[in-house]
Amino acid sequence: MLHSPNPLLDERYAALDKQLSEYAAASIPAEPDDDPEEATRRFVASLGAARITACLDATDADALDSVTLCRTRELLAYYSALCDTGFAMQGLGSYPILLSGSSTLCKTYVGPAARGEKIAAFAVTEPEAGSDVSAIQTLAVRDSDGYVINGRKTLISNAGIADFYVVFARHEEAFLALVVDAEADGIRFPNPMEVIAPHPIGDVAFANCRVPAAQVLGDGTDGFAIAMATLDRFRATVGAAALGLAERAFDEAVAHTKIRRQFGKQLCNMPTVRATIAEMATEIEAARMLVYRAAVLANAADPAATLAASTAKLFATEAAQRVVDQAVQLHGGSGVVRGSVVERLYREVRPLRLYEGTSEIQKAIIAKNILKEKESETTDAGA
Repeated sequence: MLHSPNPLLDERYAALDKQLSEYAAASIPAEPDDDPEEATRRFVASLGAARITACLDATDADALDSVTLCRTRELLAYYSALCDTGFAMQGLGSYPILLSGSSTLCKTYVGPAARGEKIAAFAVTEPEAGSDVSAIQTLAVRDSDGYVINGRKTLISNAGIADFYVVFARHEEAFLALVVDAEADGIRFPNPMEVIAPHPIGDVAFANCRVPAAQVLGDGTDGFAIAMATLDRFRATVGAAALGLAERAFDEAVAHTKIRRQFGKQLCNMPTVRATIAEMATEIEAARMLVYRAAVLANAADPAATLAASTAKLFATEAAQRVVDQAVQLHGGSGVVRGSVVERLYREVRPLRLYEGTSEIQKAIIAKNILKEKESETTDAGA
């Protein structure tokens, strides 16, 4: 299912598929590592050495290829959700710098992240500011030669292991985006967390953390726009990761139904099982088309890209949840045994409906864009 024909991918991506397949065979172990922090460090370094994260070091933000990002996440997630998360965070943490940082900042952070030499993090979420990014309370105050940050971020991937954090803070009447080194005075990582799909995640706290003015992204007032542009750019890739998990679950389920016998026949010869397989395959194909359509529109800087990204993210993550659940069902009791592939996938797919905007937020974005478009059509018709 992973390599089924995709009319939105041309021959340019055949080399990428080969590169990713060779990387997976050489660098992704068959069994997940018991230490997600060490595994993440190893994955980031190996992704850089294999030049898989090299795509993140584009000439500028517009040159970043969303199709490559989606295909990379799809294939990496098929083999390892943790490896995919490592790739995704290198992108999320470096893209705001590529988008709005100086050439010096790009050289200092984006290049090393793309080479796997530095681990990146993207720090937006706070205890009282999850889906509502505008509710951020972390404060950045100007002083003589930079800014002093006070506040707390939570549920930050790579907290405690990242070399730098792109941090979003309130500054006067606007929002500020700035790059904070992990070794800066006043930054702490007090609350590492354990989530259902293990990866490094926790709190990042700032207590009179001083950051030079040269570390600010954009014009010092457009942090909110930088955060939204970054999430918008990477939203479809979350759908791609979900697609990879769904494809792996599908392949595992089909293989199981071919060898498992019940009532004297193979499971795959039972009408209800065949109907389930057909439903799973259809959902995967629909998700694939939506994800790569969104990626193509993003590459073209099409105004419809935002709506397409949210649609892709919503459908692909929700569909993947259903596909993985069906895969567990087809496995029966063995599907809920700790350590089985589909049991692991069941835990790994669930967070994707939350990350980078919950399903409910995606519905709000979709409705807002559709209603705005209809309002524009009505205004034009009445003109």
